[in-house]
Amino acid sequence: MNCQDVEARLGAYLDDELDAAEAAAVAAHLKGCPRCGEHLDRLRAVRAALRAELPAYRAPDTLRMRVRDAVRESAPEVAPPRTPVWSWLAVAAALVLAVVGTWKVTADRAAATVLTEEVLAAHVRSLMPGHLTDVPSSDQHTVKPWFDGRLDFSPPVSDLAPQGFPLVGGRLDYVGERPVAALVYGRRLHRINVFVWPTHETSLAGTSRVERNGYHLIRWVEDGMALWAVSDLNEAELGDFVRLLQRADSAVAAP
Repeated sequence: MNCQDVEARLGAYLDDELDAAEAAAVAAHLKGCPRCGEHLDRLRAVRAALRAELPAYRAPDTLRMRVRDAVRESAPEVAPPRTPVWSWLAVAAALVLAVVGTWKVTADRAAATVLTEEVLAAHVRSLMPGHLTDVPSSDQHTVKPWFDGRLDFSPPVSDLAPQGFPLVGGRLDYVGERPVAALVYGRRLHRINVFVWPTHETSLAGTSRVERNGYHLIRWVEDGMALWAVSDLNEAELGDFVRLLQRADSAVAAP
């Protein structure tokens, strides 16, 4: 068998639907052909993704009967070669995987938008009288221990007063369906909220920036923590603050 013959039968080979002679011929070809082996691995990945991502629904009996009747009516007296059938199935599987991937990307973007709105709402809510801090203090050694026993993680707390961003205090907040730490910093008359919670995401290269209704939001991931800085401070100064905070946190985490 050549590569074209084998690739046309890979779907049937994967589903154990070839006769013994054909299966043996395909297996022999796969042992000596990395290209066809990679094609088989992709088909396996497609099947695994479909099973993992798509819900299973039983077709109505009426639909099943219509499909059977249509197949019987359209079937010629001599069965056509099986090759085109599996080729089309491979294409169909690839299309379904593409649809699943598009749906997942869309869902992820929607979730990110919802989280952004929640973070911004928490920031705006904190600016109401009496909501900014639960532990008002400029001492990081007072703010950080305050979270002990109130959260299931220890947020990094740095004092950036020498750089012009003094610590104002901290509080508990609720974002993304979980309790989070909110650290509050100042810059002249502006307030900066830094929301912190654990994440399974890997560290991001750089930051992600969003602007909403005159507020700037900067997001990054560091040392297993998701962090969001939010303020009506101009974007350049908020970016400076984030860089200072990242350097301070890195210095604390370094052995």
